[in-house]
Amino acid sequence: MDQKGISLVTGAASGIGKAIALRLADDGFDIALNDLELSKGKLEVLNQEISQKGRRTTVILGDVSQEADVKRLVNSTVQDLGGLDVMVANAGIVTKAAPIQDTSIGDWDRTLSINARGVFLCYKYAAQQMIKQGRGGRIIGASSLVGKQGFAMVSPYAASKFAVRGLTQSAAKDLGPHKITVNAYAPGFIDTAMLNFFGDGFGGAEEYKADRAKETPVRSIGQPKDIASLVSYLASKESHFITGQSISVNGGIYFD
Repeated sequence: MDQKGISLVTGAASGIGKAIALRLADDGFDIALNDLELSKGKLEVLNQEISQKGRRTTVILGDVSQEADVKRLVNSTVQDLGGLDVMVANAGIVTKAAPIQDTSIGDWDRTLSINARGVFLCYKYAAQQMIKQGRGGRIIGASSLVGKQGFAMVSPYAASKFAVRGLTQSAAKDLGPHKITVNAYAPGFIDTAMLNFFGDGFGGAEEYKADRAKETPVRSIGQPKDIASLVSYLASKESHFITGQSISVNGGIYFD
């Protein structure tokens, strides 16, 4: 398979990030894999899996909320793989389910530092590299269903995902003249560890997932590969006329 370009995926050790990395490798991209130090073992296993597909990979540990780390992520991707064509700012967290009156400043700051500041830093330094290369690019971030309609008990998470939508729209206007598109994916209920975490905060993960499936028009929750398939298209050359969008992938539980 011809090499389509070089992608950097943050939060790649598991869940949606892992699915995206595997899909982009199948599409023909070489992949830089990022996550925190504690996920090093998972990244090494994923690195081997992608290498077996015939793609070049590199593992770059780092915290996306730290500017120096994000600079290093981009620079190391360029040094190890030869450039950067697709940035997927996927890394994100949720702290705990609590009403706003019981939400701590610590939970607010930690959530926003990773989910909003981290995406901003990834957009910024990916954009600088892509402009320098002069061949355009694709920048893709992680919003959410709760970045379009706030939910009770998760105010920091919802605020951070609303922020990604604004960042994405503004960045799309800034970077369009450089042939760089900027979009985000907005997952609904996807079968990941984060959804289990949400469910535990609402009385039990399995019951929570079953209830959400019943509420969804397609009568199921999604899988990480459902998000990866959208990212695959947004990373492609065919998506050149789509920018500034935060695209819902939610089984119809919320209509834009």
